[in-house]
Amino acid sequence: LKDYRHTCKCSIAPDIPVIDQAYSKLSNSITVEWRAVPGATSYLLTAQDGDSFIETVVANSPGTVTGLKPATLYRITIRSINSGGKSQPSPFRKAKTVLAAPILSVSSPSCDSIAVSWKAVYMAAGFSVSLMRSDGLGRMLKENTTNTSLIFTNLDPGTLYTIKAYAWNVNGIPGDDFTYNQRTSPNAPADVQVAFNSGALRAIVSWMPAEGALTYSVTASSGLLKLKCNTSSASCTVPSLQCGSEYYVSVTAYNDAGSSKPSDAVSLKTIPCAPVNISIEEDESGHLLVSWSSVNFGHYYVVFVKSDDGLEVHCNTSHTRCHFQSDCGFTYFISVFAYNKAGQSPLGDVFNYTTAPCCPGDFQAVLVSSDTVQVSWAPARGAEVYETRAVGWRGAVLCNDSATACTLSALQCSTRYNIAVYSFSEARGSNTSCASKDVATEKNRLVKVGPTNHTSTEYTSVSGQGCGGLKYERSIEGGGCGKRRCSACHGPAQMSLAPCCPNDLILTQVTQSVTNISWSVGMGAQTYVTTLESPKGQAKCHTLQNYCLLGCITCGTNYTVSLKAISETGLTSTCTYQGYSSSACCPSGVKLYRLGNNGIRVYWRASDEMISYNTDVHGSKGNFTCTPSSGLSHCDITEIPCGDVYTVVVSPVTDKGLKLTFCPRKIYSVTCSGSSVGMGKSTQYIYSRSMMFVKHVSIM
Repeated sequence: LKDYRHTCKCSIAPDIPVIDQAYSKLSNSITVEWRAVPGATSYLLTAQDGDSFIETVVANSPGTVTGLKPATLYRITIRSINSGGKSQPSPFRKAKTVLAAPILSVSSPSCDSIAVSWKAVYMAAGFSVSLMRSDGLGRMLKENTTNTSLIFTNLDPGTLYTIKAYAWNVNGIPGDDFTYNQRTSPNAPADVQVAFNSGALRAIVSWMPAEGALTYSVTASSGLLKLKCNTSSASCTVPSLQCGSEYYVSVTAYNDAGSSKPSDAVSLKTIPCAPVNISIEEDESGHLLVSWSSVNFGHYYVVFVKSDDGLEVHCNTSHTRCHFQSDCGFTYFISVFAYNKAGQSPLGDVFNYTTAPCCPGDFQAVLVSSDTVQVSWAPARGAEVYETRAVGWRGAVLCNDSATACTLSALQCSTRYNIAVYSFSEARGSNTSCASKDVATEKNRLVKVGPTNHTSTEYTSVSGQGCGGLKYERSIEGGGCGKRRCSACHGPAQMSLAPCCPNDLILTQVTQSVTNISWSVGMGAQTYVTTLESPKGQAKCHTLQNYCLLGCITCGTNYTVSLKAISETGLTSTCTYQGYSSSACCPSGVKLYRLGNNGIRVYWRASDEMISYNTDVHGSKGNFTCTPSSGLSHCDITEIPCGDVYTVVVSPVTDKGLKLTFCPRKIYSVTCSGSSVGMGKSTQYIYSRSMMFVKHVSIM
């Protein structure tokens, strides 16, 4: 047998280490230093506080025990360790953790100060707090205190500072420190400038940027009203300002530390509001007085007066009234603006004032037969309708029409009439101050007259109320004109042929109040008496011709038609014909209103809701037509070039679809919006001009 020997290798625990020193640099740890022990591979550090202890294994010296309580006395021991086990604990050393760091609360109550506060620290006898610009510029500020708060002042606005604080114990040993970065709040913005935009009623505010500011807020205050705008730049626009107000504008800067004080307020007075309580009156003939109420911040006023022929005048005054010269037959469009250093007030209401129409010029009244007067005149500015009035001792005869001629027929014989023509407008009524003329009719006799040319037709203009009939009127009995003998004659019996009734009779309306009647020649007839009669009145004419014009016809009226054919000896045939309906009345009150840059609305007052109307608009840039549905009193033309003068005619349409051709024309200047200097900028109503007086038109 071979003999083997068992070999035993035994390891023993290392020696007990000896602590050289134990100390605390942080409030939650103690560091231990010792001499190395031969054969030890690691060490076990123990920190004991009463019955509680914390252990940690370290490789070599120095070693640190963590997780400790601040300002606490610990018993520190150490054991060496190897594969043979642990040594016995070393003799203990006592060590105390340092104080905990104060937890800071930091703010910037003003642009040049930082306030620091903290809660009390256990076992602290005092505190040190230091402050320095984070960019390293400037010097450090340090304060020692036993309080729990302090304020650093005289700092730079909007600047980032680093604050460090620690507590110390009764032995002066410092504890943990606490570091915090805080920016001072910004300074109030400087050099605030306010520019006012009077057209948009807004203010553009600008300023010098403030150091450290991130955003800005602009406040415009007027009494209880506050308007704001916020921005990150150095300018801001405050919208929706009110006219006639004074605002105080200030700017506040903001950053993460808070806000600056508001800048010094800058006063801003806006434009005045548009004057109100505007009144217009003719204090005497030919003079207009415009007055209004004063407005806040209105330094002076300008009144623009634009007549409908395009002429504009203005008055500049610091008072609240202005006088203007006026003329008959004009519509004046009047607006009042207030001004101050900020600019012109917004456009207020545009008023119009229409003076009485002028009296007709070149007035002539001519006796054309024993009972017929032919009246003519030149057009009067501002007149829409003319009233011809003939006053005799038995009463008055009236004729209304838009034409500039009228024939008064069948007047009382041997009578003196006072004849006048009055102009009329819807806005101002009749001008009754026009001069008149006296004309005397003659004893009853018929005068053969030829056609006249005072109208566009070739017919004799004979109309009016007749005298009491013919002296030798006879009635013819039986049939067969021109074959019967006359019976019941005054004086000696005589043989006579009865005149024949005309076979054909045609009625054509010439104007609203004048109708032309023509007929075929009646055999044996020398003179004729034609009559149109309705419940509204009678129109009659005596003539030697086979036509005549009947005046004073009422539009939209049904008439009975009769004609008497009278022979040379006075025998009469009474002839009746089919009834006659005069044409529908022309509409009144024709006006144009602007719908937009390229649209207008034509409005009128209808004489009958059941009548259809047609509107024709003619200008150099185009012709336009619109026809509304029955019952409507307006129609729209959506695309019409502005900056042109247009002739507008609104006419009734007959059942057969025919337009009446004698309705009055009105001429309008359709301006382009915003192109007029005065009050024409925003005027909705489009200016009209009397068609007889427009010669040169300025594009407004």
